[in-house]
Amino acid sequence: MVAPLSAWPWENLGCFKYLLYGPFLAKVLYSRFHDQEASEYSWCLHILVMCALRGLIHQLWSSYSNMLFLKRNFRILEHGVDFKQIDKEWDWDNFIILQALIASMAFYMFPFPANLPFWNTKGFIAVMTLHMAVSEPLYYWMHRYVLHGNSFFTHYHSLHHSSPVPQPFTAGHATFLEHLMLAVIIGIPILGASLMGYGSMITIYSYVLIFDFLRCLGHCNVEVVPYQIFKTIPFLRYLLYTPTYHSLHHTEMGTNFCLFMPLFDAIWKTLNGKSWELHKEISSNLGKSGRVPDFVFLAHVVDVSAALHSPFVFRSFATLPFSTRLFMIPLWPLALLALLMMWAGSKTFVYSLYKLRGRLHQTWAVPRFGFQYFLPFAREGINKHIEQAILRADKLGIKVISLAALNKNEALNGGGTLFVNKHPNLNVRVVHGNTLTAAVILNDLPKNVEEVYLTGATSKLGRAIALYLCRKRVRVLMLTLSAERFQKIQKEAPVDCQSYLVQVTKYQAARNCKTWIVGKWITPREQNWAPPGTHFHQFVVPPIFSFRRDCTYGDLAAMRLPDDVQGLGCCEYTMARGVVHACHAGGVVHLLEGWTHHEVGAIDVDRIDLVWNAALKHGLRPVSSS
Repeated sequence: MVAPLSAWPWENLGCFKYLLYGPFLAKVLYSRFHDQEASEYSWCLHILVMCALRGLIHQLWSSYSNMLFLKRNFRILEHGVDFKQIDKEWDWDNFIILQALIASMAFYMFPFPANLPFWNTKGFIAVMTLHMAVSEPLYYWMHRYVLHGNSFFTHYHSLHHSSPVPQPFTAGHATFLEHLMLAVIIGIPILGASLMGYGSMITIYSYVLIFDFLRCLGHCNVEVVPYQIFKTIPFLRYLLYTPTYHSLHHTEMGTNFCLFMPLFDAIWKTLNGKSWELHKEISSNLGKSGRVPDFVFLAHVVDVSAALHSPFVFRSFATLPFSTRLFMIPLWPLALLALLMMWAGSKTFVYSLYKLRGRLHQTWAVPRFGFQYFLPFAREGINKHIEQAILRADKLGIKVISLAALNKNEALNGGGTLFVNKHPNLNVRVVHGNTLTAAVILNDLPKNVEEVYLTGATSKLGRAIALYLCRKRVRVLMLTLSAERFQKIQKEAPVDCQSYLVQVTKYQAARNCKTWIVGKWITPREQNWAPPGTHFHQFVVPPIFSFRRDCTYGDLAAMRLPDDVQGLGCCEYTMARGVVHACHAGGVVHLLEGWTHHEVGAIDVDRIDLVWNAALKHGLRPVSSS
């Protein structure tokens, strides 16, 4: 049975829980247009503003703590935040709704002045005194003896401790009863100062917002408090906790129970002896690179909308496959500003990470958007970014760097050959991953297929797919190739297989073929030449429009990572959770197999089955689009 008051009353409402703010908004609008008492109108408005600011503080802290490119060397726990933890913390903001309701009740229950002054020095002193003399020790004893008592911990506080990596949203992730208790803790100084006649708007706003700020600070998993401060003012370490200090409470739960002031842990002898040294060790990590990843996937920003699909923008949105949402439209100006800033002076940065079988995998992002790859004057700069990333990976001792999407464009750098030829002594293996991409597409075809229609046959993938299929005695209709290019591909095929490669010049030639492999973008009009029941397999970016209702459309080639992946907490563009593009998976297989060759330039058709079997051996699974 569920313990009393452990569940939230509105937990089944989903996003409709935000309708609970409706009465506040209605009161503000009604009072404004009907000239009611200003006190009731202003209090409802202040509650709404306070809720918005509290949510903003948590969101900004979440963004900051997930900016691996800024603070990864100061992270306390190096694990990534996985989907399971993010789902658990999805409703982290329940406590803001709860305290808004409690605040409205307090307004009607207690004799507050009609209009509080803007500032009152005595009120500030009263709030600080009540916090240190009442709230801090009360929270300590409640936390230590109630929440960490056997029964209460099992039924209530264990939920808060179930998050393996503390995050700012973890601060709000707790049961209904715990947040009722916390509302008492935060309410005592505010209510006490107001009842003494010393209340003020600035005091209330600042206390509540600083309270939330410090809660997020303790759970951010990034050490932001420099140890030099405590070295200069030693006693300050007893007045203000640090992220390292509170992180020790989550890893060693019998210590560091305080709210914000370690003084009370020192008084009652529950202060973890490693607190100060560990804080100094992590805080002084400036200039150190931390753990070196074994594998890097070098990606780039797709477009303005996709720039918002990042764990350091909206963590929850990044856990879902990308799609354009209405709430993103007002944020486009910020994304455009980020585009201009990155174009002006940004470097390749760490985007996300996960672990697989003890190896650290990172995704790095080239600070360029997709459309910039097609600007002739931007190509040299983009290649410079990619080259610098490869050289940096080589210097750090990274084993494999895999090029994503347009970073391996044939016209840009020959599928990576430019860098390998320029730097022949690279220790890091440069991989385009297209061998596995071809394998995924080929293994997604019907087993009894006899004829396919192929567009984009002159690309790396198109050429490899055509040569592989003709060896399997599958007839390949290739669209609009010049005679010279067609003959070049035909000569690469075995003599007895060359007749299976057929050049066609019009889409009409495929009117009876129900298996289309699209490597070059085709219009809805061109899709109309396919017979009903056709399945469109794709390796074209962006994917073609799903225009025909009597046909089916495959997604881009992808594979699901093995089940033992750890710390994976964001989706790769439009891929489902745990699914990555096949070129990403190709780099992972290259690492797991320990291959020492570069995979750049043309695809080696003889290795397609080898790479496919290696992927399956290591637990990667195809995501069928048929």
